[in-house]
Amino acid sequence: MRTVIAGLAAFAALCVAPAFGQGYPNKPIRILIAQAPGSATDVISRVVGNRLSEALGQPIVIEARPGAGGAVGTEAAARSAADGYTLFMGNNSTHGSNPAVYPKLPYDVVKDFTPISFVASVPYVLVVEPSLPASSV
Repeated sequence: MRTVIAGLAAFAALCVAPAFGQGYPNKPIRILIAQAPGSATDVISRVVGNRLSEALGQPIVIEARPGAGGAVGTEAAARSAADGYTLFMGNNSTHGSNPAVYPKLPYDVVKDFTPISFVASVPYVLVVEPSLPASSV
């Protein structure tokens, strides 16, 4: 009797083995951005996306959803399935100034997003015509 039970257990284990899911990722990943193509966020996303694609062995698709100061793309990211196949490249507009400027955003920067990594710092420079006597802000 023990031999029959052991045999059935071994057979059941062999039948279950193919049912295990494949590892992540097993399909393309998209990176949503809330700025226009050609923006600093777009360029940085493409550089990061290329490296991620090489490392993970899956295509990375950059999808630009500009509009409403970044709220359109940010809302699309917030409403995406939380399955790891949609990433969002947030920035100081989408997660910094927008919540302070717009009282009713269709997303919550704290509740709807989980930070993964700091990716880049983009410096900005304020310049004026040399003949203008301004020397500080």
